[in-house]
Amino acid sequence: MMRDRVVTLILIVIAAGVAYGCASKIPHQVIPDYEKKGTRLIAVLPVHNKTQDEKAARMLRMKVLDGLYFKGYPRVPLNVIDEKIAGIYRGGVDFRKENISPKTVGQLLGVDAAMYISLEKCSTSYVLIYAPTQVTARFELVSTRTGETLWSTGYGVVERIYGFTKKQLEMDSSQVFEPVIQEVVERIVETIPDGPDS
Repeated sequence: MMRDRVVTLILIVIAAGVAYGCASKIPHQVIPDYEKKGTRLIAVLPVHNKTQDEKAARMLRMKVLDGLYFKGYPRVPLNVIDEKIAGIYRGGVDFRKENISPKTVGQLLGVDAAMYISLEKCSTSYVLIYAPTQVTARFELVSTRTGETLWSTGYGVVERIYGFTKKQLEMDSSQVFEPVIQEVVERIVETIPDGPDS
């Protein structure tokens, strides 16, 4: 009888693991004929940062670049992108409030698409014995030739840390941001169609 309970418990744990591993992809939109658009080179533009956390915005951009590479898209170095678009920013465009047009990105960089990222929320609040850390971002891949949205999604994660003192919560939550941002990027990259080098 005890053995049957143990076997049942093990089967439940395995079934839960399989169900979790096969969880559906996050909601996203991709144009039906994506493969025919010839999207190879993608410029990951500076993050439209609606938060006060510049480090999180830089980390998010880097992780998206890495995620695209592992999906089969060649890397377009961020420093090359930044150098090419620096003149526009000096000309008065504030990337925190305005996006550079996809056509301009294509002309400056010779890329097929521009990845626009908006960091909507990146914060930790402290409530008694726990501290929820929330990261929410939106992503849009736009053709530099036609200006049409090829793919888009948004995703957010909340990670809760528990502790007995505010100091302990602050220390523990400071170590959570990178894994939370990594989780956001991993989930959204799952929904991007494979690149030409996959």
